[in-house]
Amino acid sequence: MPERQWMPPAPLDLRRSLTVLRRGPYDPAFRRTPDGALWRATRTPPGPATLRLARPAPDGPVHATAWGPGADWALDALPALLGADDDPDAFVPHHRLLAEARRRHRGLRLIRTGLVLESLIPSVLEQKVTTDEAYRAWRLLLHRHGEPAPGPADGMRVMPDARGWAMIPSWEWHRAGVDGKRSATIVRAARHAARLEEAAAMPPEQAEARLRLIPGIGPWTAAETLQRSNGAADAVTVGDLHLPGIVGYALTGVRGADDARMLELLAPYAGQRHRATRLILLTGRTPPRRAPRFPRGDIARL
Repeated sequence: MPERQWMPPAPLDLRRSLTVLRRGPYDPAFRRTPDGALWRATRTPPGPATLRLARPAPDGPVHATAWGPGADWALDALPALLGADDDPDAFVPHHRLLAEARRRHRGLRLIRTGLVLESLIPSVLEQKVTTDEAYRAWRLLLHRHGEPAPGPADGMRVMPDARGWAMIPSWEWHRAGVDGKRSATIVRAARHAARLEEAAAMPPEQAEARLRLIPGIGPWTAAETLQRSNGAADAVTVGDLHLPGIVGYALTGVRGADDARMLELLAPYAGQRHRATRLILLTGRTPPRRAPRFPRGDIARL
């Protein structure tokens, strides 16, 4: 049972920084326990690992315990996972809203997992569907095709390896509510997993180009992946149903911004546009809802 303590060199909000890895409140690969500890089940290059993170004192070190064949790898990657490679001081606010958000959330760090497929697959599942549908698919696929997380984390699951994803039969995708386009993209990605994982060590532009060589992976999916796997501070999500409207309303008070307008407003934050959007989302300043929610479909019932 390897353990490690790591003292963050700057303020760190452990929960807020890491919960970008959680895919819904019932994610079998991520858990927060009543004692405040965060548990993460992951598939590292050496194999499955479970990582428990706790910070008993707000200004003290992070205590990490790991189990499984990938335990040592997970502990070695701990500083990067907790934002040691992130440079929040590179962000210069140009709006009062963002200056206040940065002041209130100084412990926010852009994490870096170093694992591409782990973030790519759930991002593909989120293409063109509601988050509830995508979270359900991720949960069902891990329960049916993943494996129990090592260690004492009862009920947690590690996602399948690349071969496991590629071998999921069509009816299992259908049962999880995943259409043929998304499942085909995941299978293609799994078959090129080794090449995709190399993107975790590439500069952002090269990493995005590597991911987009796979048909079905566009700018939205690449950005959502690289934000987590590479800690890409400038990987702004374009093509999102809600984000342009939120950014436009937060920074101008005007509804109806599209991607072009969002990118125009974020231009002063070049190099830090993803951080800017994270801070905007943390303010909770969103346009009033007028239209009905995006309709939910369930192909598993067809």
